[in-house]
Amino acid sequence: MTRKPISLGTTQDPVREERRAQPLARPFLFVVLHCDQPALGGARYCLSEIDVVDIGRGPERVASRVREANTRRLDLRLPDGTISKTQARLVRSGHGWTFEDAGSRNGSFVNDKRVRTVALEDGDFIELGNVILRYRAGLPSSPASAGDLDLESPEVGGFSTLVPPLADELDTLTRIARAPIPVLLLGESGTGKEVLAGGVHALSGRTGPLVAVNCGALTASLLESQLFGHVKGAFTGAIRDEPGYVRRANGGTLFLDEVGDLPMPAQAALLRVLEESEVVPVGGTSPIKVDLRVVAATHKPLDKMAIRGELRVDLLARLSGHRHMLTPLRDRIEDMGILVRDLLRRSKVPGAPELGFTVEAGKLLVQQRWPLNIRELSQTLGVAAALADGPLIESAHLESVHLESAHLESAHLLAPSHETIAPPEPEEERGTAPDELRGRILALLEKHRGNVSGVARDMGKSRVQVHRWIQRFSIDIDAYRA
Repeated sequence: MTRKPISLGTTQDPVREERRAQPLARPFLFVVLHCDQPALGGARYCLSEIDVVDIGRGPERVASRVREANTRRLDLRLPDGTISKTQARLVRSGHGWTFEDAGSRNGSFVNDKRVRTVALEDGDFIELGNVILRYRAGLPSSPASAGDLDLESPEVGGFSTLVPPLADELDTLTRIARAPIPVLLLGESGTGKEVLAGGVHALSGRTGPLVAVNCGALTASLLESQLFGHVKGAFTGAIRDEPGYVRRANGGTLFLDEVGDLPMPAQAALLRVLEESEVVPVGGTSPIKVDLRVVAATHKPLDKMAIRGELRVDLLARLSGHRHMLTPLRDRIEDMGILVRDLLRRSKVPGAPELGFTVEAGKLLVQQRWPLNIRELSQTLGVAAALADGPLIESAHLESVHLESAHLESAHLLAPSHETIAPPEPEEERGTAPDELRGRILALLEKHRGNVSGVARDMGKSRVQVHRWIQRFSIDIDAYRA
């Protein structure tokens, strides 16, 4: 029978002997996506000790391993009315595998072509009714990540994956999360670094909060106040004591998002905090002890930045307790089913969790390169769910996304590696310094008890613009509404 995920949300069995074992390249069969029932998630089955895989219809997704004479067989049942009771089989052939249709009613397809018998190659997609499967010829896997795994259960955390090498890496991160070690999350934009940071904090057992800092939004003139807080009267507009990001994270985790954008003055100030575990608020005279764990993330090449002098080498060393590289979506398409299920469940579009996909739409999802990764997939599903006028999302709802993805990928490949796309800076009050503008906003928030409409009215600006300034200056608006 298939093995369900363990309670921590990882995809590993915590057996020490298995962790010591060196990964081996093993063949796998993945259930990637039930197009009409994405809530079923996905599954993986290791083929290294199997000779034949029989696939057919059943009341639920279930896999059984049986041994008959000298044949080791995996019997896989899939809940799909368009699949025959005896649909197809995979047969070991030397060091590879052959796919055979078993005279099914609606036929079997490999890479969009209807087939009777075909030798499988690494990465081939197999389409049986409404179900998309994928064959991988040899993925590095430890004994723990080589086990069969069914991720149908909705209780799945950000640490879940069907991909064996990624599962091994996440297992290591799970164990690191329980230790007071700084973690540095690296990877392309949109790969889920913020979600993973939340997972690290949840597993850490720390009782304090997770406080996220957008390092790119810290302004040079206000960074010490934003990071370390200030005392009342420290500067114009400082009408109350503010703790700052670092002290808010006391007892918890400080998440430095896009740490590669941290201004050089802030790097020196942050290094002092990490070395001495204390802060001095702006306008204060006595240091205040803090107890925090730091998780940093970026898509930038920090080692190269350190060589160029754009990042302090000693700060990089402090942040690099454990480095974890996030895998781009194009290299973990086997996880499409569990990602689609969870993203539809979190969608704010009414009825999205109950939606399915036509087979053509499902194939479009697994065939994309997704240059903006999970963030792009999330936006795509949200738009498609809003456009769907029936129980199934159609390929037409995704075609515009297909063209946009191709355009984005071309731009990504043509752009110099050091360039990134960033949103325009919010407009400034003409003739007003940033610290004066922040002080004015703080005073008006105090006056109107956090009512943004009142602040906008007094400033003669739109509520949208005031919200932009609040975000840019990292102001905790809830503190003024209490």
